[in-house]
Amino acid sequence: MFHLNDISLMGPTTNFLPRVLVIGAGLAGCEAAYYLANHKVPVILADGKKTKLGPAQKTSTLAELVCTNSLKSVDSSTGHGLLKQEMQALDSLVLKAAYQHRVPAGQALAVDREKFSNLIQETILTHPLIRFVDTEITNPLEAMRFLECSKVIIATGPLTSGALAEWIAKHISEEDFYFYDAIAPVVDGDSLNMDKLYVKDRYGNIGEGDYLNAPMTKDEYLAFVETLVQAEKTPAKNFEELKYFEGCLPIDTMASRGLETLRFSCMKPVGLENGDGKRPFAVVQLRKENLLGSAYNLVGFQTRLTHKEQLRIFRMIPGFESARFLHLGSCHRNSFLNSRKLLNKDFSCQKFPNVFFAGQLTGVEGYTESAAMGIYTAIQVVEQMAGRPALIFPVDCAIGALVNYVMTAERPSPSNINFGLFPVPMSEETDGLSKKPRRGLRKDMKKEHIRRRAQESFKRVLQSLPG
Repeated sequence: MFHLNDISLMGPTTNFLPRVLVIGAGLAGCEAAYYLANHKVPVILADGKKTKLGPAQKTSTLAELVCTNSLKSVDSSTGHGLLKQEMQALDSLVLKAAYQHRVPAGQALAVDREKFSNLIQETILTHPLIRFVDTEITNPLEAMRFLECSKVIIATGPLTSGALAEWIAKHISEEDFYFYDAIAPVVDGDSLNMDKLYVKDRYGNIGEGDYLNAPMTKDEYLAFVETLVQAEKTPAKNFEELKYFEGCLPIDTMASRGLETLRFSCMKPVGLENGDGKRPFAVVQLRKENLLGSAYNLVGFQTRLTHKEQLRIFRMIPGFESARFLHLGSCHRNSFLNSRKLLNKDFSCQKFPNVFFAGQLTGVEGYTESAAMGIYTAIQVVEQMAGRPALIFPVDCAIGALVNYVMTAERPSPSNINFGLFPVPMSEETDGLSKKPRRGLRKDMKKEHIRRRAQESFKRVLQSLPG
């Protein structure tokens, strides 16, 4: 176990090169460390999870995917696809690992979690300019001085807790911002009754595709929803208000919003007609957790049900009568900053200019969004250490749109990347938009313009980066 007062572990201090302390070895922390090291900046990466796991963590591996195994769409006509293009151009370690260990999931980039994290860990631990220390940092300024670092990046994610969370609350954030997030269960594929399930992607051909589907009749669906609403849920801690990120609501919360809510969200049957050509009343979709298909994630089934209730209720799904669950769902408290009030545009702290934040703590939501903010912050640190001004990304590229959102949102609420974050194109900027074509076509034309504009804008960002 590494201790801060054990300075001899860090080698001699003569001919000292400026180095950066990165706290947190999740997606954002690993991306930041990797970018810095590849740009000749020595890094100390500190994380205590190998000694003590957090409330939502299952393994001691770096860059663990704690919620789903999907990194969302790769389609460049979506915000997620545009963000991935930009990250790849910036040599994203997360995307390298994701594409190398991808599992079938249609247009979504889903991965084998274990292989994905193992590759990132191996890359980080073997990099000559990255030193990993297994310790929990409780005071970033003190740790920066002890470890003779010139900058520190805090990338501990939304599960930041304990002494470090107290330090942030006391010295940086006077207000406590948080929301609750939920995780979907994972089922053992061998325990499912495949006679009641069928393979098909939405709008695809029956028997072909990457998703398993469990169809429900109207009676089965109504009984399922009623049971979800009445089931025992895990209470919030310390009598807090249960505030959720709208893009990742627990299925039991959605069920309480009305009988039809699930049929128009995660259990939507449209495009999932079965072998006889008939559309089920509702469908539960399962996505592979690995290439073998030995484990499946229940798509959209994040939950705050107690473990006992999950076993009882999810076995109501057709084909799940004898289901064994490798991981049950859970609900946990997430924290994030009010970046608009507390940070500069380069994600440095207004109060402590040598302290930077990265990842979900800045107010974004999602795996790739968090990783992208790790890269963004690392770029700013490199620029600052080189004596150059901050590199502000234009708001019409994906990374710039995310940064602009967290730095301007009047009421902080974590957000995924989406076209709503991009500036609306003016009619004079586009061909034909002012002629008011059919509504659906007009929407597609706007998205296409946003896509083209984002790609051109990001090219200029790349050209401005030092070689």
